Amino acid sequence: MTDDADLQPVVAAEFLALADRLASASESEWESPSLCEGWRVRDVIAHLTMAARYSEEQFMAELKRCDFDFTRLSNEIAHRDAELPVAELVANLRADTMHHWIPPGGGYHGALNHVAIHGLDVTVPLGVPRCSTDGTMRVVLDDLTQGGGHAHFGIDIQGRSLHARDLDWSYGSGPALRGAAEDLVLMMCGRKVGVGRVEGSPLGRSGPGQTA
Repeated sequence: MTDDADLQPVVAAEFLALADRLASASESEWESPSLCEGWRVRDVIAHLTMAARYSEEQFMAELKRCDFDFTRLSNEIAHRDAELPVAELVANLRADTMHHWIPPGGGYHGALNHVAIHGLDVTVPLGVPRCSTDGTMRVVLDDLTQGGGHAHFGIDIQGRSLHARDLDWSYGSGPALRGAAEDLVLMMCGRKVGVGRVEGSPLGRSGPGQTA
C-alpha cells in the first residue's frame, strides 16, 4: 500500500484537476443531480470543500449545533454553502488548505479517497471523463478492498473477486465482478452504476453505510 506521506501531492493534484474540470461547467451542470442521493453537483462540491471555509473551531461549533450528528451537519452545510457563487466553490477546490487537509484519523489516504470518490459523484452523472489518474484509482481500489474501506459504506465484498477492465488490478476470489475501475469504486461505495456497465452479480450490503 502506498505510504501515506507520499500522497499529499496526489491529493493536491486531484483537487486541482476537479477544479479545472468544473471551472467551465454550465449553470445547469452545477444544478444537476449527483450520485449522492439528494445532492446536486454544487452540494457535493460545497461538502467536499468545507475545510476551506471553516476553521477547526468553527467546524466544532457547527457540529455542536447539530448535536454532534455528522450526517445532519454534512447535509446542512452542503445545502447551505451550495448557494455560494460557483467561482468561490471552484476557488475552494484550488485552496492550499484543501491540498493539505486530512480527515480525522484518515491521513492522506482518507483525503485521497474523499476527493476521488466525490469527484466520481459529479463527473459520472455529467458524462465526462474521471479526473483521477490510474494511479489514484489503484490506491482507492486498494483502500476500499484490502484497506477495508467498503465497510464504511455498508458493502460486503467477502467471497467475491473484483477485476478492473481498464487497469491491471484485481482483488479476492469467488464469483467475479468486472467493470471499469470507477464503476467498481462506485459499487463499493454504495452508489448506483448504469445498466450494463459491470458484469457479475451486484455486491451485497452488510449495513446502512454512509454516502458522504
